Amino acid sequence: MATTNSKKPIFVATHPRACSTAFERVFMTCRDTLQCVHEPFGDAWYFGPERLHDRYEKDEKAREESGYANSTYKTIFDSIEQENTQGKRIFIKDMAQYWIPPNGLPASIAPSLVSYKRGVGTENVSTSGAGHLNTDVSPASNAREVQDNGYPYDTVAEPGNPTVIPDALLRQFHFTFLIRHPRSSIPSYYRCTVPPLDDVTGFHKFNPNEAGYVELRALLDYLRNSGQVGPHITGQADQSNGTNGATSGATDKVDITLIDADDLLDSPYAMIEEYCKAVGIPFTPDMLNWDNDVDQENAKAAFEKWPGFHDDAIESTELRPRKVKKAHKSDEELYKEWVKKFGQEQADEIMGTVKENEEHYEYLKKFAIKLA
Repeated sequence: MATTNSKKPIFVATHPRACSTAFERVFMTCRDTLQCVHEPFGDAWYFGPERLHDRYEKDEKAREESGYANSTYKTIFDSIEQENTQGKRIFIKDMAQYWIPPNGLPASIAPSLVSYKRGVGTENVSTSGAGHLNTDVSPASNAREVQDNGYPYDTVAEPGNPTVIPDALLRQFHFTFLIRHPRSSIPSYYRCTVPPLDDVTGFHKFNPNEAGYVELRALLDYLRNSGQVGPHITGQADQSNGTNGATSGATDKVDITLIDADDLLDSPYAMIEEYCKAVGIPFTPDMLNWDNDVDQENAKAAFEKWPGFHDDAIESTELRPRKVKKAHKSDEELYKEWVKKFGQEQADEIMGTVKENEEHYEYLKKFAIKLA
C-alpha cells in the first residue's frame, strides 16, 4: 500500500491492556512533529458530569480528588486543541469504550457537544487540519430527539452512531486500531483491580464491562458502514471489509489499519513501518528507542494520571522483538495459572470474561495487518 496523504489527527482506538502504551511510546519520540495525547477521555467517562460508567458514581470524593470532576467531552477536545499551540499533527491513543455507553445501552450526543440549529447537520461543516480540531459542529440532520428515559443524555441521537460524539467530529480523525487477545488482556486488567495493585490504581473491583472489545467492534463497524474507513485493509492485498466499496458519500476515507499486539511484539520494526505508511508518518528505526532523559521524563509526566497501569511502559527503554514467540496454552493450562495467582472464584470470572470477548476479538482480528 502506498503512503497515505492523510494529515488528519490520528486516533488509535483500543481496549485496556492491549500493549497500547508501549505502542504509544514509539510515537512520543516524534515530539517535533506529533502532539501525543494520552488517554484523555476517561476523564469524562468516569469522573465528569457527562460520565457514562458507574465505577465512581457513588464516590463523589474520588471524583473530586481525581481532578476531573468538571471534565466534559467538549472541555477535553478543546484542551487538546488549545495545548497544540505549534500546530503539530495530533496523535491520540485511547479506549473506544470511553465514547460509548456500557452494557449495550443506547447512545445520544454528549450535552457539551450539542451545538446546532435544528435542520442544520454535517453537510457543510469544516473539517480539521493536521494540528487542529473543530468542535463547533452539529449533530447529523437526521438526528432524533431522545424521548424515552433520556439515557444517557436528554439530547439527540444520530442513527447508527454508537458513540456520544457527533459524526461530524468523528470524521475529523484518521482512525486506527490496536487489539490483543483477551486471554492476555483480561487477566492483566484483573491484576490492576485486586490487591496489592488496586491501592495504586484506585480500581478496587473488576468490572467485566470494562473489557472494551464490544465497544471497539461497534466503533469499527460504524466507521466502516459510514465510509470513514475502508473498504481496503492495510497489509492485506486485494482485501476489503465487506462494504463493497460503499463510502456513504465520503471522499476522505482511509484504509482500515489494525494491529494485533502479539504481531507487534513479534515484529515491531516491520509492524511500525507498515503502520507509519498507512497514516503518513515518516518511519525511522530510532522511533523504537527512547533510552534518553527527555523521552523518559515526558513519559512519566504523560502517564501519571493513571498510576499503576503503565509501570512497564514507563520503565521500558525500547520496543524490540520478543526473543521467543508466545507459546499457545490451552484453556485448562491458563485456568490453572489464574487459580494459582488469583483464586478459583476469580479465575472463573476471568475465564468467563475471556470467553465473552473472544468472538469480538476474532472478528476484529480479521482486519489486522498481515506481514508478508
